[in-house]
Amino acid sequence: MSDRLKGKNIIVTGASGGIGAEIARQCAECGANLALLARSLDKLQLLKKELETHYAVTIHVYELDVSDTDKVEGVFSKIKSELGPIDVLVNNAGFGVFREAHEANLDEIKGMFNVNVIGLIACTLMVLPEMRARRSGHIINIASQAGKIATPKSSIYSATKHAVLGYTNSLRMESADSNVFVTAINPGPIATNFFEIADEKGTYVKSVQKFMLQPEYVARKVVDAMLTPTREINLPRWMNMGSVIFALFPRLFEGIGKRAFDKK
Repeated sequence: MSDRLKGKNIIVTGASGGIGAEIARQCAECGANLALLARSLDKLQLLKKELETHYAVTIHVYELDVSDTDKVEGVFSKIKSELGPIDVLVNNAGFGVFREAHEANLDEIKGMFNVNVIGLIACTLMVLPEMRARRSGHIINIASQAGKIATPKSSIYSATKHAVLGYTNSLRMESADSNVFVTAINPGPIATNFFEIADEKGTYVKSVQKFMLQPEYVARKVVDAMLTPTREINLPRWMNMGSVIFALFPRLFEGIGKRAFDKK
């Protein structure tokens, strides 16, 4: 295992479960110090205990809903005072709700944008100026294949992930001369509790279960890319062909793909 992350300071949002928790485990295994953020402090404390039992690293946990931008600055200030300069920020916090556009309510819409987009940007702003000044650092944004291909019943979620990709791509170009790396991670469906909220009826999970990614695999790809100039990672790679076909033949793709995507 590479020593590239040994002694580095890494923040992971949405770290209480799923790929966030798995990223934390694999970073700790690599010798990195961690600041883990999530709304569920009790789950973070259990993860902290687990990691400190197995690895000689420093782990700090913080309760934070990234959509509460009034609290983001205070939490990040505390992290930097307790952990030191941040080498990697993984913006992983996010959620989705699968509904047709006419069924979406404004509270859900605002909630998704506040967490998936505004919260991600707020966290980035807390570390980016210092990374640019040091000419070192890495921002990793967990986007989605939904940010490349909008599908039925995911209009709002796809819109948030399109926004994340737009922000990430612009940020990458702005940061290139500062030696700050910016990476987008675009996974397909992952076998986590994400779908307990997103797919209330369970129909989507049943239809794509055999294609679902394991969180350990996604986390490994993320951790392997840390502090390297990786533009984006698409998982699984074959799924990214859909976005290529969509860009070249959008009408054909929408006509053929609608029947499959309607299984949500």
